Amino acid sequence: MSTIADNIALVAERIRSACQAAQRAPDSVRLLAVSKTKPAAALREAYAAGLRDFGENYLQEALGKQQELTDLPLSWHFIGPIQSNKTRAIAEHFDWVHSVDRLKIAQRLSEQRPADLAPLNICIQVNVSGEASKSGCTPDELPALARAIDALPNLRLRGLMAIPEPTEDPAAQHAAFAAVQNLNNHLRGSLGLSLDTLSMGMSHDLEAAIAQGATWVRIGTALFGARDYSQS
Repeated sequence: MSTIADNIALVAERIRSACQAAQRAPDSVRLLAVSKTKPAAALREAYAAGLRDFGENYLQEALGKQQELTDLPLSWHFIGPIQSNKTRAIAEHFDWVHSVDRLKIAQRLSEQRPADLAPLNICIQVNVSGEASKSGCTPDELPALARAIDALPNLRLRGLMAIPEPTEDPAAQHAAFAAVQNLNNHLRGSLGLSLDTLSMGMSHDLEAAIAQGATWVRIGTALFGARDYSQS
């Protein structure tokens, strides 16, 4: 039975190989461990194997783990849909938010970010595949939203996040991630925004994401195994 440390090593090798194929430096892609539904003990095991960045989708679950793991210097990323009544806790307890898709949420995060903390790192979630069931702003809404968020205090707009429609077709995977990269390049070039982050790619498609410029890959199943949603 493989351990979390074994799985981390396998994913790290996939990232290294994908970077080599894309002629990118291996350290240009960071691994975000998606730990939703997993117990604090699993995160502790991943920390012992070298991971420091953990992504959570469910606020109350995440806050419980944070309390259990206060002895570890972890970086916490919120990656799930955000309700207005959750913004204060997110602003107070996370280092990154990957899933901002409307200005109201960004404004609340900015207003509620404690003054003694560094600016909150923000990625705008873009619904690049146009799925009705997915969160994210539309590509057409993106430029105005990015401009507005970039102007807010206490936030640092870092780039874009996307969850394209799942597919096993490599060409379709590449096309979706290329579309996100093009949107990011437009914001940098036409709007002059200082962006350095593309949060995209999961266990099944990280190679295509890295080929199209991903800087964070969000990996859960390949690290921790199948999720038990009865625990969430």
